[in-house]
Amino acid sequence: MVLRRLALLLAALAAMALTAPLTASATPGYCGLAWGSTDKHANPTTTAELTNIRAGRQDCFDRLVIDLRGVADGYTVRYVPEMTEDPTGNPVPLRGGAILSVKVDAPAYDEHGNLTYHPANRAELVNVTGYQTFRQVAWAGSFEGQTLVGLGVRARLPFRVFTLPNRVVVDVAHFW
Repeated sequence: MVLRRLALLLAALAAMALTAPLTASATPGYCGLAWGSTDKHANPTTTAELTNIRAGRQDCFDRLVIDLRGVADGYTVRYVPEMTEDPTGNPVPLRGGAILSVKVDAPAYDEHGNLTYHPANRAELVNVTGYQTFRQVAWAGSFEGQTLVGLGVRARLPFRVFTLPNRVVVDVAHFW
């Protein structure tokens, strides 16, 4: 009888351990990444002109890089249900299961209104064919000192945003 109760108690404790929620610190993310999928934002302290947009593939994530002429550090990156062009509000179609709106506080024109970045194809800024997470990078406008880019991704996945001298970087994980 005592052994039976002990066995039932151990079985109950094991079941509780399997169904108990794990804390974030006990569950490292994919590749050890501790990113989330919530909005990322940094207030601008300086501004610069946008000169190029490029992408790269890493082992655990895909990377979007926005090159600048000078230092700019303001951005807002967030998942949106639909990408719209600034300032018209026209929809910007994007492939993928989720859409990241990437706004940098950097215009694509200089102080005289001359373009500093002129995409050859607004719907395909960067060729992301074969990328694990990225599906499409599209132009959504540059207006009033800010540039907006739509990033179509496979699914709503964790991402991070940071600045380096002369660039804003957006990394999107391949998996959770």
